[in-house]
Amino acid sequence: MRIKVAGIGLTKFGELWDKTLFDLAEEASLEAIQDSSLKPPDIQAVFVANMIFSKVSNQDHLGATIASQLNIQGAAFRIEGACASGGLAIHLAIQSILAGTYQNVLVVGAEKMTDASISEVTSALMGAGSEAERQAGLTFPGLYALMAQAHMQQFGTTREHMAQVAVKNHYHASLNKKAQYPYEVTLEKALNSPCICSPFTLFDASPITDGAAAVVLTSASTNKGVYITGSAVATDTVDLSSRKSLTEIEATRIASQKALTQAGVKISDIKVAEVHDCFTIAEILAMEDLGFCEKGEGGKYIEKGITKLGGKIPVNTSGGLKACGHPVGATGVKQIVEIAQQLRKKAGLRQVEGANIGLTQNVGGTGATVVVHVLQS
Repeated sequence: MRIKVAGIGLTKFGELWDKTLFDLAEEASLEAIQDSSLKPPDIQAVFVANMIFSKVSNQDHLGATIASQLNIQGAAFRIEGACASGGLAIHLAIQSILAGTYQNVLVVGAEKMTDASISEVTSALMGAGSEAERQAGLTFPGLYALMAQAHMQQFGTTREHMAQVAVKNHYHASLNKKAQYPYEVTLEKALNSPCICSPFTLFDASPITDGAAAVVLTSASTNKGVYITGSAVATDTVDLSSRKSLTEIEATRIASQKALTQAGVKISDIKVAEVHDCFTIAEILAMEDLGFCEKGEGGKYIEKGITKLGGKIPVNTSGGLKACGHPVGATGVKQIVEIAQQLRKKAGLRQVEGANIGLTQNVGGTGATVVVHVLQS
C-alpha cells in the first residue's frame, strides 16, 4: 500500500473568535491543494471530518457545503467517529483510492468549539460515550480519571509521571507557532494547577480548540515524497465499564499491529509519533499499547526523556492535543500533517533527526475507535 501525501495545510489552533468553521476549513484546504501543485478541479472527492458542529450550530451537510465553498464538484462526504473522526476520514479516503474510485482526494478536519458554551461542548462530546455513562453523569475527564486511577493502583504510576507528559508536550508546543499554547510549563506548575477530576489537574487535560487541518492524498507515485504505507482501524466497547481492562486500550494494540504489518515495519523502526493525549494518562497508555514499552512502564518511559525531542523516539512533537490543541474533528488530520512535515524534514525547530518512518494514533471516546497510520519517506 502506497498512498502519497501530496499536500498538507494547517491553520493556527486556538480560540479563533474572528473565524468560522468554514473559514478554517477553506484556509487549511487551499493550503493543502496549493502544496500539492494540484488545482481544485483536480480533486475528485472531499472527506470532511467533524464531530460536534451540527450539535452546536445546527449546520449539517458539511461535505457538500465545504466542497462547494472550494469549488470542487466531485463527491463529498462528512465523516464522524468522535475524536477519531480525522483518522477515520484519512482511512476511508485511502480505501477509496485503493479501490480505484478516485485518484486525488482532499481530507479536511475542522472544528469550531469556542463559540459554544462549556456545557454545550461537554454535552456534545459525551455523544461519544454510552447512554449509561451519560445517565450516570460521567464526562470524559471523569472516565479517563478512572483509567488513570486504575493504572496508578495497578502499576504505581504517579501524578508526577502524568505531569511529565504535559511538561514535555508544552515544550514541544513552544517550538510550534501553530499551537494553541506555545509556551513551556514547569512540573511544579502542572502539579499545582487546579484539580478538575482527581487525579487530574488542569494541565492533565487537552483544551477546547478551534482549528482545521487538511491533506491531499493521491495514487500518483514517484520516488520522492511521503507515503502512507499502513492504515488500520479497530474498535472496542463504547461503555468503559464493559472492557476487560481499564489499564489498556486494546483497540490501539490491534490497529497498530495491523498498520505496522501493512507497512512492513516494526514498532522499533518508528522514529517519530503523534499519539492521542487527550489526557496525560492517554499518552502513557499509548506508549504501552503501541509497544514502545512494557505494560505498566509508560510513566517511567516518558519520565526518562525518551519521548522528548532529542530522545530516542520523540512523541507529540506538535505539542500534542494537550498543548497544540484539540479541535476534535481536525486532530487526526493534524497528526498526519505533523508527521508529513517531519518526514519532509520541514519541521523547523521541532525536526527529529533521521525521521524517515512515523506513526499516528487517533482515539475516539475512551478507545471505542482507534485509527493508526504509518508514514514513510
